[in-house]
Amino acid sequence: MQLPKGATVAVADGEKFNLYRNAGDEAELKLTALAHDPVNADHQGSTPGRHGSSANPDGGQDKEDGFSAGVVDLLNKKVLAGDISALLVIAAPRTLGAIRPQYHARLSAVLVGEIAKDLTGHSLQDVQKAIATA
Repeated sequence: MQLPKGATVAVADGEKFNLYRNAGDEAELKLTALAHDPVNADHQGSTPGRHGSSANPDGGQDKEDGFSAGVVDLLNKKVLAGDISALLVIAAPRTLGAIRPQYHARLSAVLVGEIAKDLTGHSLQDVQKAIATA
C-alpha cells in the first residue's frame, strides 16, 4: 500500500494507541511518531448491553471496548478539526470491528485503508513493513 505524504497512521488495540505521520512520500514510506492527547477509556463500550459475566468476570472486555471507543472518538475529533486529511487505521481485528461502526462520516471520507493486524508494541519497522505489503 502506498500512503500519501502527510498521511496519518493510527495503530491500536484494546489497550494501546500510537499515531504516526508519513514524512516520506508515496514511493518511500517514512513514519514519524506523533504526540496525541491521552485516550479517554471511560467511554461506554461499543457493544451495548455487554458487561462482566461468568465468561468475562473481571470486565476486561468492557475496559477494552471503552478504550476502543476512546480511540475512535479521538480520531473523529482530529479529523473534524482538520488535523487529519488522510488516515490509515491498523488495529487488532476485534478492535477494528469495534471502532469501524463509530467512524464519523468525515473520518470515513479521509480513510485511505485499514489493516486488521495487531501491531501495537511492535517496532516502527514492523509497522512500515505491514503497510508496504498491504
